[in-house]
Amino acid sequence: MAIIRPFKGVRPRPDLANTIAALPYDVMSSMEAREMVKDNPLSFLYIDRPELNFPPGHDMYTSEVYRMARTVYNKMKSGGQFIQDEKSVYYIYRQTMNGRAQTGLVAATSIDDYMNNVIKKHELTRKEKEEDRIRHVNTMDANTGPIFLTYRNQPQVTKLIEDWAAKHTPVYDFVSEDKVGHTVWVVDDAEVISKLTAAFLVIVDSLYIADGHHRNASAVAVGLERRLQNPDYTMDDEFNYYLSVIFPDSELAIMDYNRVVKDLNGLTLDEYLAKIKEKFQVEDWSKGAYKPEARHTFGMYHDKKWYKLTAKPEFIDENDPVESLDVSILQSLLLTPILDIQDPRTDLRIDFVGGLRGLSELERRVDSGNMAVAFSMFPTSMDELMAISDADKLMPPKSTWFEPKLRSGLFVHELR
Repeated sequence: MAIIRPFKGVRPRPDLANTIAALPYDVMSSMEAREMVKDNPLSFLYIDRPELNFPPGHDMYTSEVYRMARTVYNKMKSGGQFIQDEKSVYYIYRQTMNGRAQTGLVAATSIDDYMNNVIKKHELTRKEKEEDRIRHVNTMDANTGPIFLTYRNQPQVTKLIEDWAAKHTPVYDFVSEDKVGHTVWVVDDAEVISKLTAAFLVIVDSLYIADGHHRNASAVAVGLERRLQNPDYTMDDEFNYYLSVIFPDSELAIMDYNRVVKDLNGLTLDEYLAKIKEKFQVEDWSKGAYKPEARHTFGMYHDKKWYKLTAKPEFIDENDPVESLDVSILQSLLLTPILDIQDPRTDLRIDFVGGLRGLSELERRVDSGNMAVAFSMFPTSMDELMAISDADKLMPPKSTWFEPKLRSGLFVHELR
């Protein structure tokens, strides 16, 4: 069962929430981040991407860069831009995008739950990306980027959260520049806090990482390191927990994560299509861009023309939760054997386009000549994500794209 607990969050002064809050550090390049912050000296990106405090080209992994994150944070705390709640509380965080709302509980989650697989993963992590966040968390002495977790919806938990939100005034309520609404409530009633803690402990069997595998692994690594440094630690020590926002699965939506490839691997169009037809039904699509409406169907765009591909059933293993994923099917039946994309993690001939950008972005990438062919995907489902996590298996890279992204800077969890 899931262990959660309240914490004394550090958060923006209410009138500065929209100014400080920022997209996660890992959804943009350093140059894109510089463009985002150029007119906003209070952006949390100066803390989450501290190389922005230095000239372009400065090595972002030097110790002075990580120390600068702490310097900026301390300055904003002492200057009153950040405030800290005096007692341990939970927070409710609602995001609204295109008329759809998702409401999560902001809590400290247990590193032991991660180690014991109560908090379940579905992606591999890369050591260099973990190391960056480990250094950031250690230098900050705090978790600054929340982990995006989910669980199978439990009406008892939902009612507690919805009742509190309905009866209390939010401390933040703003719309960010990407037109996403952000509303936050502080849950500071001891009885409600106790009920929420007990509900997760009694009825929530597992938590699942939706997004933030590297942040999660790094937070746990720091906690385990602190235990070694403090052999007399107790479970009351804050470093045993890390910052998370936990949403019911029923409110989340996974978007398509599409693919573009630079060339046809030396094949003519006729040769290419002939190979595809061995394992897919191929239909010319004259109705505009093809957005798949069911599992095992794919759109393909090449030379200003769309095709609908449908994987032939005899080549699909529906008993394997990983191999039956559409991203696996496209990889194993087309990208690897026909286009020679052996490892999508490292092959520079393939790129990935989040569904938020739309199918017009796929057309643009191909029409520009930068890419030769694009594939539109049917989104992975929450059921598929959880089934793979429950089976202790891993998804292929770039299987899920969640929107909206959690804003960083609205909550900081200090480790002391």
